[in-house]
Amino acid sequence: MSFIARKTYYFDAPGPGNTRDCARFALERARELGLSKVVVASTSGETADTFHRELKGSGLELIVVTHVMGFTKPGVWEFSSDTARSLRSEGVRIVTGTHALSGLERALSRSPKVGGGSRTEAVAEALRKVVAVGLKVAVECVLIAADQGAVGVDEEVVAVGGTVSGADTVCVIRPSHTASFFDLQVREIVAMPRAR
Repeated sequence: MSFIARKTYYFDAPGPGNTRDCARFALERARELGLSKVVVASTSGETADTFHRELKGSGLELIVVTHVMGFTKPGVWEFSSDTARSLRSEGVRIVTGTHALSGLERALSRSPKVGGGSRTEAVAEALRKVVAVGLKVAVECVLIAADQGAVGVDEEVVAVGGTVSGADTVCVIRPSHTASFFDLQVREIVAMPRAR
């Protein structure tokens, strides 16, 4: 029987104070595994900017996944347009797509006429509660990135998510498209908060 020993990091609590460490851990694991892409969630652009600074010169491709237009307010994109312009000029790919683990389902569950939870939201809630909010975010971002063609389904990527803001969870994922969700594999947890 063979096995692989790797470091896993645990934060005392979730939150944006872990972002720079997550970038460092993502870089470390990508190098260990010979991976070429890091997928990171960023709502405002702040986390994306931190990851860009920390990964610059590493040879890794940074793929930033953002909220869709109108996620919190109709017609508004929360990501800083100045940050987007700056990152794109540096070769960072920014992907915006509908949340794979909520999207239309959330509209139905929140509707007073329809109401109730959905199977899709149950999957999302299980990832949030059983492992970490950041894991759910990382999984969802990889689904969105695969659906947009930013990552292939035949490669492993380092994926990063967080709780509310910043980054606090790093994992290695073999992607899938949303329509093939159960083909996705979380292969390694690199870092996560112990308390949630």
